Amino acid sequence: MREMLTGHVARGDLLGLVALMARRGEVHVEAIGSMEADGDGGPMRRDAIFRIASVTKQVTAAAAMILVEECRLRLDDPVDGLLPELADRKVLRRPDGPLDDTVPAHRPITLRDLLTFRMGIGAVMAQPGDYPIQRALDEAGLSLGPQVGPIEPNEWMKRLGNLPLVHQPGEKWMYHTGSDVLGVPMARATGRPLEELLKERLFELLGMKDTGFHVPADKLDRLPASYKPDPGTGTLVLDDDPRQTRWGQPPTFPSAGGGLVSTADDLLAFCTMMLNKGRYGGQRILSRPSVELMTTDQLTEEQKAENAVFFGGGSGWGLGVNVVTRRNDLSAVPGRFGWNGGTGTSVYTDPAEELIGILLTQRYMTSPMPPAVIRDF
Repeated sequence: MREMLTGHVARGDLLGLVALMARRGEVHVEAIGSMEADGDGGPMRRDAIFRIASVTKQVTAAAAMILVEECRLRLDDPVDGLLPELADRKVLRRPDGPLDDTVPAHRPITLRDLLTFRMGIGAVMAQPGDYPIQRALDEAGLSLGPQVGPIEPNEWMKRLGNLPLVHQPGEKWMYHTGSDVLGVPMARATGRPLEELLKERLFELLGMKDTGFHVPADKLDRLPASYKPDPGTGTLVLDDDPRQTRWGQPPTFPSAGGGLVSTADDLLAFCTMMLNKGRYGGQRILSRPSVELMTTDQLTEEQKAENAVFFGGGSGWGLGVNVVTRRNDLSAVPGRFGWNGGTGTSVYTDPAEELIGILLTQRYMTSPMPPAVIRDF
């Protein structure tokens, strides 16, 4: 494994990475490469804090299920009470149609819709700017990304509520936006900021001491630089400098869909809890039925076929997490669950093999499909 991973760094595909595999109590970790291109940050370290992007989704989904178990949230109740901005939705007649050509929603949006990405709005898989709804999302600052812009949650929800849905609730799978919305009812239901809620319900119980929505000043030396490949040359270009990082301060909008930073060992603790059906270190964090529901495919065959770029004919979506449904590759073990982050992260748990795999890199992905290094790993 070290030889294969080192090869990606030696060829310049990646500057550095942390890879972790755990099985039946045995943990193997590789920290390869450097923290920055010029070497100023020193060699990559096991406790490096990475921007985990969409790996965030499975973490916040687990916290949402804790609130379901506490009856603060309910899976199939309308979210209108906590999210009045989403009440009485209008829906576009056609996804590519004008914003004022709408029909009433057949039913309200539910928490299950948010978790399964079937709320009716999300990433539009078309060329940028092709559809009026795409342009409207961009202009409102609501397009997906690892960090939402400087919009506080109430204003963010107001802007989203001013736009029509693309599809009827429950009808189609649309990536990402459901997760960002999810953080708002979680905070409103408890009267706590999302970061405090996650810390109390998950991070402190699991010992995830380096996970949050920003990196404190005394830990910034553990934040690697992040890079995006130049579209023309493939050369890695600096995207976020640890000395001037946008992750150095708490965000105005804590993105439940992609805003967390974390380490390999913190994510190992989370995955161990999920692998153990909600138990960790003798504590019950989440019930077994909740974990099983999260990791069971919730989509129809048609919904998956319409999103082949995400599912590839061999996986589906549970509650906030990708689930492998059939073996169409050596690594595709049915029941395996997890997800990838656009900043170059990948975290999967394989109950059948009792295996956890974590790969954290500094290189942004260039499409929804993971790069070769993640497939190899």
